[in-house]
Amino acid sequence: MGNPIETPKNTTKFGKGNKGKPKGAVNKNTKELKEMILGALSGAGGITYLQAKAESHPAAFLALVGKVLPMTIAGEGKDGALIVEITRFGSNTAP
Repeated sequence: MGNPIETPKNTTKFGKGNKGKPKGAVNKNTKELKEMILGALSGAGGITYLQAKAESHPAAFLALVGKVLPMTIAGEGKDGALIVEITRFGSNTAP
């Protein structure tokens, strides 16, 4: 009877035939938020600030490290084994 409901076409500039964002494309809001966080980190002292937080809040710092490490890591050891060296910041006394 009436016209069928038309779905609006995707007007983004990504993908062949404008089929949406490709896998791994960064959302504009995500990009802006990341820039703000990095700006705040720089203003707080950057590396020096992170080193202080690693000492005062090691669990939170290690959670942050886990977020920024790649999901798949190939090492330089035999058959791609990963060789890890852990260096502690600060004093040698146990927490």
